[in-house]
Amino acid sequence: MSTYHAWLKDVLPNRYAEQLDQGFRRLSFCGALESEYRAYLIEDRFEIKRIALIVAVLIWSAFAVLDVLLMGAPQLGWILAIRLVVLALVLVFGRLILQRLYPRLLQTLSMACIVAIGLGAALIVAVAHVHDPSYPYEGLLLISIAAYFLIGLRLSEAIICSLIILLVYIALECWAGLPLSRLVNNVMFLLFGNLLGAVGCYLLEYKSREHFLVSNLMRLLADRDSLTGLHNRRSFNRQLERLWRQAQGHDESLALLLCDADHFKLYNDRYGHQAGDLALQQIARLLERVAQRPLDCAVRLGGEEFAVLLFDTPLEQARQVAESIREAMVALALPHEATATAVLTLSLGVAVMQPREGDEFSQLYIQADRALYEAKAGGRNRVGG
Repeated sequence: MSTYHAWLKDVLPNRYAEQLDQGFRRLSFCGALESEYRAYLIEDRFEIKRIALIVAVLIWSAFAVLDVLLMGAPQLGWILAIRLVVLALVLVFGRLILQRLYPRLLQTLSMACIVAIGLGAALIVAVAHVHDPSYPYEGLLLISIAAYFLIGLRLSEAIICSLIILLVYIALECWAGLPLSRLVNNVMFLLFGNLLGAVGCYLLEYKSREHFLVSNLMRLLADRDSLTGLHNRRSFNRQLERLWRQAQGHDESLALLLCDADHFKLYNDRYGHQAGDLALQQIARLLERVAQRPLDCAVRLGGEEFAVLLFDTPLEQARQVAESIREAMVALALPHEATATAVLTLSLGVAVMQPREGDEFSQLYIQADRALYEAKAGGRNRVGG
């Protein structure tokens, strides 16, 4: 069970909270959340990949210098040729990674880099062992550690890379004729090294996934009203400014609907705050249904005040949407015996602007607020503007 289980009970249902509550011990999220995490991982670890590439090139080149100093003539030519080919592959793959021309291939290219280095190192060790069985093989363990910790791979990807390298190493050592006892010793050392790397990588990925869920949940909670799940006032101000600029840039209109529950204080006094909260939640669901396009936004401004932002919506259409909200609220038939309608109703103010150079987005709010005042002054349960 998730360690967050206790306080998640107080959080409105959302996919981040649900995944935290379910847990993810198999390092996999449900549905689209897994794709979102992988996209986040690519962005989050891109700088790590850049540094890892630089370090890999430097270390690979440094070992080439050591080979020149330590290796004898029979094997040196082959070893340097292998190092040159691997270096060329890493530079090509690395350039594709750094240019970010193929975002979906970044993880595949990262795997290709580490596998190229690992296979190159395994081949060098096998070539050297043909003439010198004492040539060190431990560099393969360093490459596996890099796969688990240094290049931003998920555990499954790191295991695949390390397993490929290990199997090829075994095959090459058999070809080189390394004594069986020595081969078994080397393989056991590499296997236990990989086991430790896998455990460490599992813990790192688990914490990475946990951080992804918690940070997104905190951001969601910061921008959402805790009772209704709609955007809150802070999020509304940010959305209004952003959509205003976008409408201005694309020469589109922006509609704002301000909504207010009629005689809501009387409703709370008569039916209690719990009933009032349930009523606000039902109003929120009505507003959500009319704000489902990507650039639309339903908001709880505070108390019984709500707003709906509609992008690229002319005045007549905005009025129709507002009227449909008002009618849907009446159809809910929430009893409110302290009013003439005998049910809880909404008053709405509608304003539409096509932003021009020099206009302020606060003008849209002022117009919608004036229209809402007119609706209330005209008897409530109506649309103004």
